[in-house]
Amino acid sequence: MNNLTPRQIVAELDKYIVGQGAAKRAVAVAVRNRWRRQQLPDSIRTDVSPKNILMIGPTGVGKTEIARRMAGLVNAPFIKVEATKFTEVGYHGRDVDSIIRDLLDSSIQMVRDEMHDQVKEKANEAVEDRLLDLLLPTATRRSKRRETEEDDDEAEEAPTSTRDKLRAQLRDGKLDERMVEMTVETKANVIGMLGPAGMQMDVDMESMFDKILPTQRQTRKLSVAEARRVLHGQEAEKLLDKDKVYRTAIDRVEQSGIVFLDEIDKVAGSAKEHGPDVSRQGVQRDLLPIVEGSTVMTKYGPVKTDHILFIAAGAFHVSKPSDLMPELQGRFPIRVELTDLTKADFVRILTEPTNSLVRQTIALLGTETVTIEFTPEAIDSMAQLAFDVNRRSQNIGARRLYTILERVTEELSFDAPDAAGTSVRIDAKYVKQRLADVVKDEDLSQFIL
Repeated sequence: MNNLTPRQIVAELDKYIVGQGAAKRAVAVAVRNRWRRQQLPDSIRTDVSPKNILMIGPTGVGKTEIARRMAGLVNAPFIKVEATKFTEVGYHGRDVDSIIRDLLDSSIQMVRDEMHDQVKEKANEAVEDRLLDLLLPTATRRSKRRETEEDDDEAEEAPTSTRDKLRAQLRDGKLDERMVEMTVETKANVIGMLGPAGMQMDVDMESMFDKILPTQRQTRKLSVAEARRVLHGQEAEKLLDKDKVYRTAIDRVEQSGIVFLDEIDKVAGSAKEHGPDVSRQGVQRDLLPIVEGSTVMTKYGPVKTDHILFIAAGAFHVSKPSDLMPELQGRFPIRVELTDLTKADFVRILTEPTNSLVRQTIALLGTETVTIEFTPEAIDSMAQLAFDVNRRSQNIGARRLYTILERVTEELSFDAPDAAGTSVRIDAKYVKQRLADVVKDEDLSQFIL
């Protein structure tokens, strides 16, 4: 799906995200340009830089979701980070190079999963043999107790015959509940042993500790079904060419990686305007070489960032894009403004997307065999309330709908296990009854809705 056209990408995004056509078109073109770059001759390809995007708009209007869905469509390594989590080099906190290392970890897992699928059949055969080895000692002992004196040839055939019978039962799933004892191996976590999460460590030191820390072995009793899952991961891992996994993952990051930098507006401005703050101007300076193109060292090898696509986003309520360092502004040539959501947008968000909130609620309560029906008037009433509350208090976009819908269905959800087989019709009157107390008290609605 890496060669999707911009129109196809927008059509796919429309299935999950309402409105924001300009932002969808911008990311669609940016992704298509990466495919176009791959078709160019080497002499031109290296000079074509990605058109990084700056999304400007309030929270809850779809900025993150557009980037995340788009990355999933093109099967690209993707990571979302908040700019406020990073500090200038030399201060306690995460440094910006860890963005690329985390992106590479994501890519390695993606490649590993794909290669696991390729060796699935061989891994399954090995898992079957290992399960039989775990099961056979018990089966053999039982068989011996039943044996009478037989000649040597028959005695030699007994273990083979038992193994074949067990194999057939294993394949039919008849042994899934039987317990087996096996050794599970785990690798100690370097960060967890040396300090709190977020502690920074030299790449060479991290690699050294990875090698010298012992593998922890623990004997556990598992059902055959659980043991199969554990053993499949172990056997599939043995069949992988780890060097190939790392090379492929690094290449994917360099050619198609996507970094979503959220809350970029929170690091806009200078120390003169905001006072000393190591997570503002210093973070911008540290981000600049990565966005411009540099080489980041990781324990799997160097990663070039020249062609990674960066999508930055922020509400820019207090600051504005021009408050960013001029050099950093220049690295985000595509600017798109996402609009506030209207009541009509809220109605569509509740009903149109493939994974709409109403469909999710109906499906969740359906697991308790409780049938829910939302009338158009109920949808309209919830959308109107979300729009009104956003206008008179903090505007948190579509996230307001989560709270309202949960409030409306709270009682139903609580009673659902005791109301199996019932049907409930939710209309505008029902919505107003459930939200009456909150709507009357404006001060209370600010806390609850």
